[in-house]
Amino acid sequence: MTSGESARPRARAFWSDTRFLLGIVLVVASIAGVWAVVAAARHTVPVFAASRTIVPGERVASRDLTLVDVALGDTANAYVATASLPSDAVATRTIAAGELVPQAAISSQHAIRTTTVVLHSDGDVPSSVVTGAQVEVWAAAPLEQGRFDTPHVLVDEATVLSVTRDDSVMAGAGVSLEVVIDRSQVAATLAAVAGGASISVVPAGGPLP
Repeated sequence: MTSGESARPRARAFWSDTRFLLGIVLVVASIAGVWAVVAAARHTVPVFAASRTIVPGERVASRDLTLVDVALGDTANAYVATASLPSDAVATRTIAAGELVPQAAISSQHAIRTTTVVLHSDGDVPSSVVTGAQVEVWAAAPLEQGRFDTPHVLVDEATVLSVTRDDSVMAGAGVSLEVVIDRSQVAATLAAVAGGASISVVPAGGPLP
């Protein structure tokens, strides 16, 4: 053995190399991160979805809803689950059929300032006036000899709860609508109906009747 060979340092085992160990740690961390993301994506929670269109001011019960399992992540608490549905729940806005029910769209009945009234339109209404539609209610006060005054906006924001068309000979062509309005507009609405005003319902922002 020469002196040069005896002075050559012994090779270090690769597993004791710091860079090798750091690489192992990074690979393990990457695998763990991917696994956590996949696990989170697969984690679902049961929340309610509307089984039909629900309008503002309408009572909301479990029979109106369907439980669905969805992956919502950190936003799960923003939606209504079984335990978070109040016994006196009412909708504060229109909830479309199939839509997940947000907590913000549900409130206690005592906190709601809307109610429903039934109106009769002497003529038909546009086809877009359906359950859940936002509409305006116009009224024309009666004058002498069967004439009516210029129409004016009676309710500037209402939500249609139901539409019933009656084309029978006895009743004459017309449409009955149940609409949701603010309680502050109830008195004026009932006064117009009692006074024989001609009522028209048009889509919100639609043409004048």
